[in-house]
Amino acid sequence: MRILGAVLWAVLVTIAMLFAATFGVVAIGNVLFDGSRALAPLITVLVLLLLYVYRRFVSHRPWSGLGMTLTWRALPQALLGMAMGLAALLAADAVSVWAGAATWQPPAIDSPLMFPVAIALIMLRASFPEELLFRGHLYDTLSDRLSLRAVLAITTLSFGAIHILSSSPASGIAEKILYVVQATALGLLCGAARARTGAVWMAVGVHTSIYLSSGAFPTQEINYGVQLALQTAALVLTAVLVLTFPAGRGRVSGPARGSGRLLDPSG
Repeated sequence: MRILGAVLWAVLVTIAMLFAATFGVVAIGNVLFDGSRALAPLITVLVLLLLYVYRRFVSHRPWSGLGMTLTWRALPQALLGMAMGLAALLAADAVSVWAGAATWQPPAIDSPLMFPVAIALIMLRASFPEELLFRGHLYDTLSDRLSLRAVLAITTLSFGAIHILSSSPASGIAEKILYVVQATALGLLCGAARARTGAVWMAVGVHTSIYLSSGAFPTQEINYGVQLALQTAALVLTAVLVLTFPAGRGRVSGPARGSGRLLDPSG
């Protein structure tokens, strides 16, 4: 019972930090900049600040548990995560188009030169802070008490649950449920990436891919439920492949360890 309470507290704290950072940026934008969305990347700053305060003064957990190790693997892992996520999503969308459930649309990103800017903005306002919270903080907090399977299950389900509040093209209860299930599948692949690498970078890349796919390879839904189901299947299959692939030498399934330099504000 004590473990259940600790797990519930960890999940609620994680979600509360995400909402606090998100609505904090919205409030600042509304008060000072008439609702400007240019402040969205500040979500990362607020999440880092909240994590620092909570882990230093409340949970007393080391900053290294977030998995933000700076090694030569960080960038390749992020790029590999993006490639895996894009491959899964594009394969699902291609089948959706073939089945008549969607049609391809012109890219929303006009110039290739804008890709690095788009990726940076996506990471700062969404994928990086959310992965720090769920595959960084929550994953690390639960790892001391639970098995890897349990950690993956809880981080995945809690990540999917918050998407009940997300806006999407889904209409009707069935499509809205499928949208949450698809987000849960994305969370599973992100969790698999964290488990395989011991760091958050590949998970950040996977998370970023879902925004890149809609910007660089957009589709117009005809039967959104079918498209969501195919994307869910592709993401789950990719997650299973990642989890069954042998871990390389020096990689760990728990909090990141090793000689890599850490992004540690406490020095």
